[in-house]
Amino acid sequence: MKVHYDEEIDALYLKLSDQNPDGVIEITEGINIDTTADGKLTGIEILKASQKMNINTILSYTLELDQGILGQKIAEQIVGDGR
Repeated sequence: MKVHYDEEIDALYLKLSDQNPDGVIEITEGINIDTTADGKLTGIEILKASQKMNINTILSYTLELDQGILGQKIAEQIVGDGR
């Protein structure tokens, strides 16, 4: 997912896919969902975004990882590499 915010026009776009949209569904005034012909979501556009949400929250993120799974994946990689 890619996030783009245009401060000049106060629009936020969440790009969910590399596919080109075929259509747009307006959820409510100023909130649009881009879709493909087969119903897949490709993006979400939010106009007047700063009035609808805290822009700083969406432009910063935290990635939470399950340390147990992460440790297991690292161990599998080490074993797989023959270390």
